[in-house]
Amino acid sequence: MRNRQEQGTRRVGMFEVILTRRKRFGWRWQVCDQSGKIFADGFERTRPSAKYHGERALFFLLSQADLRNRSAASSED
Repeated sequence: MRNRQEQGTRRVGMFEVILTRRKRFGWRWQVCDQSGKIFADGFERTRPSAKYHGERALFFLLSQADLRNRSAASSED
C-alpha cells in the first residue's frame, strides 16, 4: 500500500509570479517554474491588478494540480 502511495505522489516544483514594468503602458505578469518555463501570462494597466491576476493564475494552477493528484489517487484504489 505504501509503495502505491509513493508512486501516486509527484513532486511539484517551485513557481513564481514575475511582474515586469512595460514603460508607460502597464505591467506584464507571468507565472513561471524554476527553469523559466511560462505557464501563464498577461498584461494589466496597474501593478496591483497585475499582481492580483498573476497570483490568481498561480492559485488556479496549483489547485488544478491538486485536483488531478486527488483524482489519480482515487482511481488507483
